[in-house]
Amino acid sequence: MSIIDSGIVTDLESISNQIPELPPLPIQRPLLMIGHGTKDTEGRQALLDFAIAYQALDRSRPVLPCFLELTGPTIQEGVDECINNGYTELSVLPILLFAARHNKFDVTNELDRARAKYPQLKFHYGRHFGITPGIIELWQQRLAQLDKPEHNPQGISRADTVLLFIGRGSSDPDANSDVYKLARIMWEGSGYSTVETCFIGITHPRLEEGFRRARLYQPKRIIVLPYFLFTGALVKKIFNITAQQQEAHPDISITCLPEMGLHPQLFSVLRSREVETQLGQVQMNCEMCKFRLTAKGDTHHYHHHHGHDHSHHGHDHSHPPVDPYADIEQYHQRIWKAL
Repeated sequence: MSIIDSGIVTDLESISNQIPELPPLPIQRPLLMIGHGTKDTEGRQALLDFAIAYQALDRSRPVLPCFLELTGPTIQEGVDECINNGYTELSVLPILLFAARHNKFDVTNELDRARAKYPQLKFHYGRHFGITPGIIELWQQRLAQLDKPEHNPQGISRADTVLLFIGRGSSDPDANSDVYKLARIMWEGSGYSTVETCFIGITHPRLEEGFRRARLYQPKRIIVLPYFLFTGALVKKIFNITAQQQEAHPDISITCLPEMGLHPQLFSVLRSREVETQLGQVQMNCEMCKFRLTAKGDTHHYHHHHGHDHSHHGHDHSHPPVDPYADIEQYHQRIWKAL
C-alpha cells in the first residue's frame, strides 16, 4: 500500500499564495467555527490550525474554533469568549462535510443552550461544506496526480482501476445518500472501471465489505479515497485496514489518498459559507424534514430554532428538543414510512 503525499500546506504564506482572492466580508462579524471533535491529538490540532490559517487570511474579525464533543474548547466556551469580548451577534459555521445528526440536531441544540444563557445573543447559522465544485475539483486534482509515473510505476490504466470512496458513516440516511451522490460525481466520466462506496462506521457497507466488492471487478489497482476533512482516529483506522488489505492481496496495487487537510480550496468554500451567513443567503437542507417529523412520531417539528432568520419552513422550530436518534432501529423503521 502507498499513501500519497496529501499536498497539505501548513505554511500560511504558501496557503495565501494558492488561494484565489477572497470576496470581501460585508460585515466584520465574529465567526464561530465548530468542528466535530476528536480524542486524537493530531486531529484536534488540524481543526485549530485550519482556523488559525483562515484567520490569517483576513484579520478584520475574530475567528474562534471550538468543538461539538470529545475535546475543547466547547461550543459554550467559544460563545463565552465572544460575550467576554463584547460581541452579541455571531456567524456560526459547522466545519462538517454533510448535513447529518450533528449539523441538524446536536450543534443547533448547543446554540440554543447558549442563547438561553445569553438572551441578547443572535446567531447566523451557516451551511456545512456539502457537495460543491471546489471540493470536487480538489479530489479530481489529487486523482490526476496518481496517474503520474512516480505514483503509478506499473502504468495501470484507469480502466483497470476501482475507486473506493469511504465516508464517515451516519445514522442519517440523508447524509449517507450524499456520500453516494458525491462518489458517483467523482466517478462519472473519470475513466475508472467503477466506484464502490462504503463507510468506516455507524452504517453499512463497511470498509472491509467495500474492498471485497471492489475485488469482484478483478482490478489491477484500487484507489482508496477517505472523504474526511482532517486526520483523526477514523482516518488512521482507514490507513491500517488498507495496509492489511494490501498485505492480504499483494497482486493488487492499493493506493490510499489522505484527508483533505489545509487545502486552499477549502478556504475558498469556507469564505463562501461565511458570506452567505452575512447576506442572509443560507439555504439549509430542509426538504428532508419529513424524515425528522416521522422519526418523532407526532405532528410537531424537530428542534431547529437558532435565533436567526431561517424562514425556510415559514414557522418557528422552538419546541422542546427530542432526540429522534435515541433508538436507531426505531428511527430507521419510521423514516422509511415518510417516503
